[in-house]
Amino acid sequence: MSPYTPLSPFPPYFPFSPTFPSLQYPIFPLLSSLSHLTSLLSSPLSALTQLISGGSIVSAEAVWDHVTMADRELAFKAGDVIKVLDASNKDWWWGQIDDEEGWFPASFVRLWVNQEENTAVETVEGASPSPSEVQNGHADASPSSSDCLCQPAQDRDQMRANIINEIMSTERHYIKHLKDICEGYFRQCKKRRDMFNDDQLRVIFGNIEDIYRFQMGFVRDLEKQYNTEEPHLSEIGPCFLEHQDGFWIYSEYCNNHVDACMELSRLMKDGRYQQFFEACRLVQQMIDIAIDGFLLTPVQKICKYPLQLAELLKYTVQEHSDYRYVAAALAVMRNVTQQINERKRRLENIEKIAQWQASVLDWEGDDILDRSSELVYTGEMSWIYQPYGRSQTRVFFLFDHQMVLCKKDLIRRDILYYKGRINMDRYNVVDAADGRDDDFNVSVKNAFKLSNKDSDEIHIFLAKKLEEKLRWLRGFHEERKMVQEDEKIGFEISEYQKRQAAMTVRRMTKQKGHRSVPPGYPPPMDPMNPGQYLVGDSMEQSEFEFPEPERCKSPFWQSFSRLTPFRK
Repeated sequence: MSPYTPLSPFPPYFPFSPTFPSLQYPIFPLLSSLSHLTSLLSSPLSALTQLISGGSIVSAEAVWDHVTMADRELAFKAGDVIKVLDASNKDWWWGQIDDEEGWFPASFVRLWVNQEENTAVETVEGASPSPSEVQNGHADASPSSSDCLCQPAQDRDQMRANIINEIMSTERHYIKHLKDICEGYFRQCKKRRDMFNDDQLRVIFGNIEDIYRFQMGFVRDLEKQYNTEEPHLSEIGPCFLEHQDGFWIYSEYCNNHVDACMELSRLMKDGRYQQFFEACRLVQQMIDIAIDGFLLTPVQKICKYPLQLAELLKYTVQEHSDYRYVAAALAVMRNVTQQINERKRRLENIEKIAQWQASVLDWEGDDILDRSSELVYTGEMSWIYQPYGRSQTRVFFLFDHQMVLCKKDLIRRDILYYKGRINMDRYNVVDAADGRDDDFNVSVKNAFKLSNKDSDEIHIFLAKKLEEKLRWLRGFHEERKMVQEDEKIGFEISEYQKRQAAMTVRRMTKQKGHRSVPPGYPPPMDPMNPGQYLVGDSMEQSEFEFPEPERCKSPFWQSFSRLTPFRK
């Protein structure tokens, strides 16, 4: 078997092309160049069967979700750890998770890299997770110093060397994948202006060329740190830390990947595009995987880093010069994948934001999505604007970059009218003490102000309760934090995504014939008590007694207020 060939191809009965995976675990088949794994899988599985029959514990990690399609099949999710009990059949293995046993496709899993042919498959030697490490089929990826210390130094060094070798091998193969995408597909597509316009190329390939350039620099630095004679002495942790800011470019690619799959699916209905992409693959001498499989590899790669680093840290003693760097790199890469997940969630919510805007009457000015992508907090407060000096009750919707002011209809309290917006980039939030306010010459309680950075303009807001005021102050803090993080990684909604959201809203409105109501969402999390959900006094659910037969029990804007939970 060539080391470039994936250990597990797409499952033969998988009914559709892979779309955006969960970012916690990769679903694309994982690559490995470990000699012992290659020999196990290139032989007629006799070596693997020998290990199992000899009483060794052989574990495999699921890289695909497996939904059972027949009796006696073993269901699992990506990331589950399966004890392999019988591998005599090359396509279907018999395995166990907790107390359940059954058949599962061998192409859905990969053997753990810390299973050595001659040594460390026995539980007592620490190669496989102990019962305390595996609960409900899930392995704890956090390092255990006791696991590392109880192993002989020679075995431990060999484990670390194997993981280092796998990281280096997969990085080299990944570079070839990126080169094939850029030169084999992207470059050829740009030549065919009769088939692809600039918008289509941007949607399908995203920033793949930027990723290619970044990865080449990253791999060059990895090669410098790689000790070919004694791989276990390699110090690769600093490379991840040095390039940590560069990994954020994956956020844009991952956020765009769903649109890329949709566009490819649309094009593939035309036989010309099927023939074109297949011709590109053959000319570039790429392996037999469709273009959507190649375009998935960057998504899979950024997900794989935390798994690899967690396993590397597990077999790195604290005295090793690389230990603290690997630990820091693991924290960094986990944060990257977590933030990519968060950005993906926000993009999935933009249709709801466009839908909310369509429900607000008398809208003026730019669309919300032109500047914002997240509802941070919402509620009803009294508001005084300095030139007028009189209090008005408004419903406020705080998004990133802006806060929208709406007024309830006097009779139909579920209807909102647009009354303006405040550009949050131009204002500072100032706490106001209870008592007489000098700027407005009024008595205030539970108040705060928005002060214009460039003028004397001031707005004062009065919440009903102190708890509500504190939630708003926390909301403004979260909004600024979000804006800074977005600027750091270059997060923005593409014009294509905005058009898709607008088209979806128009289609839904046309089909239903009235303002549509999104499904219920969890209410915002209480920023003062993380983990506890809240519905403010001004946002309580209420039933309406109007005669429309399909009328929703709660107004659309109330449902919309549940869209995004407060982050901790």
